[in-house]
Amino acid sequence: MEPNNNTGIQGANKMPGTGTSDIPQSAVRNPQSFVVLTGNPNSGKTTLFNALTGLRARVGNYAGVTVERKEGKLRGTPEGTDITILDLPGTYSLSPQSLDEQVARDVLFQRLPEVPAPALVVVVVDASNLERNLYFATQVIELGHPTFVALNMMDVAEQNGHLIDTDDLAKALGVPVFPLVASASQGLDELRRAIVQSVKGGTKRVLPRLFCELPEGFGREIDTLAQSLKKSFNQRQTSAHAEALLVLCDEKFLLGSAGYYSDEIKNAVAETRKRLEAAGVDWRSASIEARYARISAMQQAVTTDSGAGQETFSDRVDRIVTHKFWGMVVFIGIMALMFLTIFTVAKWPMDWMQSAVTWFGDKVGAMIPPGDLQSLLVKGVIQGVGAVVVFLPQICLLFLFIGLLEDTGYMARAAFLMDRLMSKVGLHGKSFIPMLSSFACAIPGIMATRTIETPKDRLVTILVAPLMSCSARLPVYALLIASVFPHRAVMASITMLSMYLLGIVVALLMAWLFKKTLLKGGTPMLVMELPPYKRPLVKTVMRHMWDRSKLFLQRAGTVILGICIILWFLATYPKHPEISQKFATEKASLEKSFGEKPTEEQKAQLSSLEIQESGEKLRQSFAGKMGRGLEPFIAPLGFDWKMGIGIISSFAAREVFVSTMSTVYNVADSDDKEAHTKALAQVLREQKKPDGTPVYTTLTSISLMVFYVLALQCVSTVAVVRRETNSWKWPVFQWVYMGVLAWVLAFVTYQGGRLLGLG
Repeated sequence: MEPNNNTGIQGANKMPGTGTSDIPQSAVRNPQSFVVLTGNPNSGKTTLFNALTGLRARVGNYAGVTVERKEGKLRGTPEGTDITILDLPGTYSLSPQSLDEQVARDVLFQRLPEVPAPALVVVVVDASNLERNLYFATQVIELGHPTFVALNMMDVAEQNGHLIDTDDLAKALGVPVFPLVASASQGLDELRRAIVQSVKGGTKRVLPRLFCELPEGFGREIDTLAQSLKKSFNQRQTSAHAEALLVLCDEKFLLGSAGYYSDEIKNAVAETRKRLEAAGVDWRSASIEARYARISAMQQAVTTDSGAGQETFSDRVDRIVTHKFWGMVVFIGIMALMFLTIFTVAKWPMDWMQSAVTWFGDKVGAMIPPGDLQSLLVKGVIQGVGAVVVFLPQICLLFLFIGLLEDTGYMARAAFLMDRLMSKVGLHGKSFIPMLSSFACAIPGIMATRTIETPKDRLVTILVAPLMSCSARLPVYALLIASVFPHRAVMASITMLSMYLLGIVVALLMAWLFKKTLLKGGTPMLVMELPPYKRPLVKTVMRHMWDRSKLFLQRAGTVILGICIILWFLATYPKHPEISQKFATEKASLEKSFGEKPTEEQKAQLSSLEIQESGEKLRQSFAGKMGRGLEPFIAPLGFDWKMGIGIISSFAAREVFVSTMSTVYNVADSDDKEAHTKALAQVLREQKKPDGTPVYTTLTSISLMVFYVLALQCVSTVAVVRRETNSWKWPVFQWVYMGVLAWVLAFVTYQGGRLLGLG
């Protein structure tokens, strides 16, 4: 079926290679080995990208923006062929509504100097949702780049009873169409061979054409405007006619290109719109309606409905998963299962890693004579970094669960489900997706807010996203929970889940407050697509888990290592010989009273003196003075000066609290080798106040966890908020309001618990 291209554009009816083009011929002769992958969200584009590149992608940011740039080398190419695949952010059209979509448009229109003109554009189309996906696909084809259509999810389309004639679709679109099931690697070899052939010059550029019938006068106006665009951008390789249609018919397209188009172009657009309005033509909707009419006719012509699959598997599952009541039960159940698994399954590898760290520390200590160097390496570096690294199994499990939720399609259901709750606070489900992402790390969560169209809603989401308990808090929670519930997995899981729920509840309340006061605005409506459920790809999920966990290890080997060394110095210096001399005299006097074999009571007395000595040295150190200076402000929360040291260090990165406590208490325990072999949680349980009561009571530990839920203790997050908002005002405001919130709620928790008689 050939498209009816009665658009008033010269040469628009000609198929590729059959006529002249407004594309520079030099671009046709010298294509670059740069292939762009684009398509609608949830079309399987990322799955296809991973399959083509073998999960070996480089991830960075586009220049000047925080939108993620993902690219990788095409796998399985002949020797000497170097092809880079660029995975663009998902978008529904070339009329950008968000930063993600704006970057996709700019790459396709060659507006980014750091991204070369594509030698080929591969548009990924969801075969089970053909009509909607073809809207964007036809817009891309109109640009004139050499183009392939990757018709993905053919299996889902067939299950739904839709049989697509790919040959007829290729004729209608005027570009090659490749049927695929990317998740099962079906059709990938044919697509890969075609990409290589195209890059080597085997595929010609697509000549300018429009997939919509426009009134004759409208077509002439497009012709005139296209000529002006060609004069302004005479080196560009995209179709001026396609750009003219977008510039003329989409107000946001022109507004989102500030400083890009000349005043001459803007004036020409304004005059053209006036002429069309005078002629009774609705320039805003005419092309959209015409395109949808053309696509609908195309879809009906190439699709045969077998009448099967009227209710899909996804529909049946969604009756429960998106139900008002049962959906919430499923959501809470999944979260509870995740945290219970984190505590039970991760226990064994954590014990092994703890033993390995202790063994390694003992071996290194035995090779180096006693002194500051030994203390630095064993207590500062090995024990400090090791105290954080042992939580790697729990971090891996957290990212594994998040990867599974994303890959199966449940994450979108969670956003849809939570829209009912989010709308109560003035936001919609799209804000919950960045908040869910913040469970892993606030940084990608904040960056994910670029998909939110309304600036005020995006800013509110940025301000509350760090309240979600990220993976950096997980070691802190795990340590404190283990110190009070060492052998009670159910209580530990409930406490952990409560901390995560507290972050969610406070985030929603703060979002409501911001929407009512500081950032007033209406409640937007949620319009989003629920992708079909699919079997998660083990390789993809495991790669996602490893990539995120690797970042955790990198931070442990860089930031946390540096902080551990600094903390060791602060906890060791300045030296006080008089303290050592005083306790040496007391220990010598005590040892004189020992017989041939000291009694257990005498051993305890000697150990008590050693602990008093280490405690006094720590109290007089730089770290001790800092902690004691902070103590009056945190004592009402149930915290002592040693916890204050941990809180100060945590403003660099939250998980540093664990290594700080390890450094502080390892120094305090001095040469007591038995204490070194115990887990840090056991050491915390053994800490006593001067009156003999435990330091880390259940109430104190919960109060400390509440503080860590709410305080903004991450320099990296502050830097990202600064970059996203382009101002220091908002990150400073965020740091202050979260700090005040953390102190107040920790105070209420501790003092309220004491009033209720809790210990």
